[in-house]
Amino acid sequence: MDLHKRPEPSTAPTDLRASDADRDRTADILREALAEGRLDAEEHAERIERAYRAKTVGELEPLVRDLPGAREAGPAAAPGPARDRAASDAVAAAEENLVAVFSSTSRRGRWRIGRRTHAYAVFGNVEIDLSEALFEYPQVHIKAVSVFGNVEIHVPENISLRGTGTGVLGNFEVEALEADESEAPVVYVEGYAVLGNIEAKPKKGRVIRSLERQLRRHFG
Repeated sequence: MDLHKRPEPSTAPTDLRASDADRDRTADILREALAEGRLDAEEHAERIERAYRAKTVGELEPLVRDLPGAREAGPAAAPGPARDRAASDAVAAAEENLVAVFSSTSRRGRWRIGRRTHAYAVFGNVEIDLSEALFEYPQVHIKAVSVFGNVEIHVPENISLRGTGTGVLGNFEVEALEADESEAPVVYVEGYAVLGNIEAKPKKGRVIRSLERQLRRHFG
């Protein structure tokens, strides 16, 4: 055995790119800490904003290190070579985080909606308007969390809209919609509102134009 051979460098877990699931686990731990009184609203708001802007697992760990369940916020899977990095990049391209902490943010007009969108409003307002959006996936998932905030989601009238969620001294409301076209995009809204509001409903008079051509181009 060559004693002078240097070990090959390995990627430390904290240098791994954070995935959608990693951020979700961190946000869930922070939400529980807020509900249990371990964090006040200001601390929670600061940590949540940092969590959804985190690029690596190492940036997430300090946010929950002093809280129960911190081990659950580790990376979703063991590190792999280039394959894992490519998968991480693909996930990042298909998802978007909209965070409003004591502020407001919106997505509207002509834009491409990814496979997953996270909306987090803490003493703030998030608006997601899909009435003119370009759908590149047959199913779109929106996870919304509102803490003393407001999340509003509008969709075209000719797609399907479904949702499930909870309101704790707050409001969660999804106006269910079923499209006539069986292959029309489906938007799923999952939400959790604490002293806040989450609403999803169709925008009257707005439809996806040339739906058949769009479906054939993206899904056919």
